[in-house]
Amino acid sequence: MMYSSSRGAAEAVPAAQAIKMGIAPDGGLFVPDHIPQIDSDTLTSFGKMFYAERAERILSLYLQDFSPGEIARCVRAAYNSGSFDDASIAPLVPLEAGVFVQELWHGPTCAFKDMALQILPHLMTTSAAKTGETDEIVVLVATSGDTGKAALEGFKDVDGIRIVVFYPQDGVSEVQKRQMVTQTGKNVMVAAVEGNFDDAQNGVKQIFADPEFNGKLASHGMKMSSANSINWGRLVPQIVYYVSAYADLLAGGHISPGEEINVVVPTGNFGNILAAYYARKMGIPIHRLICASNINYVLTEFINSGIYDRRRDFARTISPSMDILISSNLERLLFEVTGHDAGKVANWMRDLQTQGRYEVDDEVKQQIQAVFWGGYASDEETKATIRSVWENSGYLLDTHTAVGVNVYQKYLGASGDHTVTIIASTANPYKFSQSVAEAIIGSDRLSGMDEFAIAQALEEYTGKPIPAALRDIEKRPILHRTVCPKQAMGRVVLDYLQIG
Repeated sequence: MMYSSSRGAAEAVPAAQAIKMGIAPDGGLFVPDHIPQIDSDTLTSFGKMFYAERAERILSLYLQDFSPGEIARCVRAAYNSGSFDDASIAPLVPLEAGVFVQELWHGPTCAFKDMALQILPHLMTTSAAKTGETDEIVVLVATSGDTGKAALEGFKDVDGIRIVVFYPQDGVSEVQKRQMVTQTGKNVMVAAVEGNFDDAQNGVKQIFADPEFNGKLASHGMKMSSANSINWGRLVPQIVYYVSAYADLLAGGHISPGEEINVVVPTGNFGNILAAYYARKMGIPIHRLICASNINYVLTEFINSGIYDRRRDFARTISPSMDILISSNLERLLFEVTGHDAGKVANWMRDLQTQGRYEVDDEVKQQIQAVFWGGYASDEETKATIRSVWENSGYLLDTHTAVGVNVYQKYLGASGDHTVTIIASTANPYKFSQSVAEAIIGSDRLSGMDEFAIAQALEEYTGKPIPAALRDIEKRPILHRTVCPKQAMGRVVLDYLQIG
């Protein structure tokens, strides 16, 4: 299997090369030349396997230049009891009749990004060895909160790799910030950007596209890669957990072979729901993909109208990992639904950059609407959902998963479709303890407390324990204090690398 650029102006490469590079030289995203298929017998057989075994089988379909032994080593190093606190890795928890939450946050940083970023460093170092790479790899990351810590944790102290993470200074929760600025490791660097996530993401993209910058790195024996979901090595492990969820439903007798399910995904950058789309393309019987947004609802508008317009006010919300107006992975979806028409995709991406908007044709819009349904939730609706689910079921939602539940309820009201449904749960609620506690305890009773005292109050009120990875995080020493304007991000990287 080869990987080509979604914009069509770069040479096709094998998986190892695509993972090592992260982004195509023409600014496009690497996409597979075909989607491998999983038949019903194979899917049924997955029910008897552990998560790691399923991952090996699925990844081998996409990483065809990796040997079985290489894939096995990467998988076993990532999905184990030392990294994940649940033996199922991504367990399904019933929320109500026919509705299940897939908890994707049992890894070391308590967010779904661990599902991919625990394995990506192993895929990247294996890719570097396979391609004969001798340069040091510099991984650049823009984060809206969770990717940064998960990438730092995955790549820390990995030989031959250095990692630089940029986060929006006022656009992450205090817990997310503390997770990053207290990060240890001889090869890590963290910096806050004066701006929002899109500013950080655009800054990283500009660095990748800067020939002079790349030339400076090359002269010092370095080259860049990415740990954001623009990297295929970040996205392909996410496909695994949707296939695994279907296998779990089958094995548990909740559905019959071939029975369709719906999947709800709270998303901002579109990578997590795109992975579910690829699972569907592989033959997993998925009826609807329900795309849940907060009030930065550029994706909802796009699904409903075919118009993507980032020219709008940016809102900071209680679900900050979704505070995004430029959804990078949507580019891969456009490539797929146009039948790999890279020219069309390149033109739309050019329009987005130069005009701030683009509009797809009716055929593309109809194809998207046949699979996707979009909706959004306000902060008030999100808190009300956290409260009602806690009161009705005793399940504690984080602010992002609550957006998914709220939008799913709106989908039910609009469609009457009671197909068995999986809702992707993207973070442990203690990553956003202030908003969660305000929803179920009330703001008045939390007056005067900081976010860490609020987490303690939430634990006492609910009886749900603070995870070990987050307990006493406020007591850890702050190791990273850099703050920079968005225009200075490149300089920050060069200074860290000690390049003049």
